[in-house]
Amino acid sequence: MPVPPERVWEYLVEPANRARPISVVTDFELDDETGRNATWHIRLPIPLIDRTIAIETEDVTREPPEYVKFVGRSKVMHVVGEHELERTEEGTRLTNRFTVEGRVPGVERFFKRNLEAEFDNIEDALFEDLGLHH
Repeated sequence: MPVPPERVWEYLVEPANRARPISVVTDFELDDETGRNATWHIRLPIPLIDRTIAIETEDVTREPPEYVKFVGRSKVMHVVGEHELERTEEGTRLTNRFTVEGRVPGVERFFKRNLEAEFDNIEDALFEDLGLHH
């Protein structure tokens, strides 16, 4: 994307900006002033879960403006998300990694099927925040 990593970092380091675009996140709360902890409330369209699930998230690594890693824990899943920013001649290359360990049948399968669409949602929101079209 044609902006420097510092500008992309400003967006991604904000937990609300990572939660808001995810389709299954129905609500979220920022849990402290540091901006490292948030609770995501998600609703998964799978048969064994018929309620909203709270996932406690925490940024465990921040290396401005190149890398942020967060973990999320709940009774039904463990999540690890990573966003890596690399300076390029054109601006920034953003690499996203996301792993989910489901503790309830269907959770991992749901994310395997839908992960690319969720990354697209985050990217679309980022481009909108930057005032860019792609």
